[in-house]
Amino acid sequence: MLLSFDGLLLQNVRSTTVPDLQSPFKPSLERGGVERTTLPGTMNKIIVYEHFDFQGLSREYTSDVSDLVAESFNDSVSSVKVIGNPWVAYEHTKYRGHLQVYEEGEHARVERDNSISSLQLVSEDLTNPQITLYEHPYYQGRQLVLRNETNLCHGHFNDIASSHKVQRGTWLLYEYTDNTGQIIVARFSQDVPDYGHFNFHDRLSYAVPLKPGKTGISAEVLWDKKEEHVQSVVIDSISSVNRSSQERTFTTEMGRDYETSVTESFNFSNSTQISWGTSFGINVEMVKAEGKFSLSNTFKVEWGKNNTRTEKKSVRISLPNTVSPNTKLTVNVVRKQVSVKVPVKLIITTGSQCKEEYGEYRCQSGESITTEYDEEKI
Repeated sequence: MLLSFDGLLLQNVRSTTVPDLQSPFKPSLERGGVERTTLPGTMNKIIVYEHFDFQGLSREYTSDVSDLVAESFNDSVSSVKVIGNPWVAYEHTKYRGHLQVYEEGEHARVERDNSISSLQLVSEDLTNPQITLYEHPYYQGRQLVLRNETNLCHGHFNDIASSHKVQRGTWLLYEYTDNTGQIIVARFSQDVPDYGHFNFHDRLSYAVPLKPGKTGISAEVLWDKKEEHVQSVVIDSISSVNRSSQERTFTTEMGRDYETSVTESFNFSNSTQISWGTSFGINVEMVKAEGKFSLSNTFKVEWGKNNTRTEKKSVRISLPNTVSPNTKLTVNVVRKQVSVKVPVKLIITTGSQCKEEYGEYRCQSGESITTEYDEEKI
């Protein structure tokens, strides 16, 4: 049996009879303090295939499909690929009948072959999920707050719950611990004051939050806010004095070698919301285009690692062969040190949600080395 209450779903996985019922209550308003920002064009996608193992005809969707008959793909799905947030696949059109939930990944065989007639994207923010279960209807009695997948048989709330409120995310609430029996799809802002509407009183044993799609990060370097500091530093000075009336050899060395380096680094905000191990690339092509640094166009960054890269090389400077008569010749070796600091805007996309934060890219270069000659008559 499946009941549909404005997006709230209750299913008995052993039943295929689906009455179309009206909701006895209205979903509550979204609570203050929870920001839900949907990024237009965010990549949430499902690709459905005619045969197992992603073979045969296929269709690609980025938004809800209430009727696959109109798409000429009714009862034709045997495998799916999901990118981003999960999708709910329904046995009948208009999101009715037996349901199957598919999270991000490749599913070479669907649960029920050739039995899908509509598709619905789970658009809620699925990060940091939280649900509160209540012992009695209308949020009365004891309560239990869950933030992770939980087997209620291991505690004191098995077969106890009779109502719930979802603070964040979307949850699957199962009758049995092996994910069978009746199931409620509990969604953010659609509180359920009484499980009696579903004949689900004191039957909840397992709770699973749906997982968001992988986090994507795009980095925009704000070059118009770049700060640059240039300084010339004498790193070596070589002198030779010729008191004779004829040219003399300046030095037996034809040249000298000096080490140069370029160091890149990236600093995250102290309040970053990026998950440990998340990596992305920063396009620093403009720095390279200015001709100051010998860098690759992309600087790779990963949260949790030391995001510093140093490239070193040797530069050979030629020295003069002779010193003029009655002259003191000084050769100064000068390194041009350039420091660049520029903010980077990070757009963090998870499923249908996006957030912005800022980091800082820095680059210090000392690879430009020149010589300056100073002749003094004596």
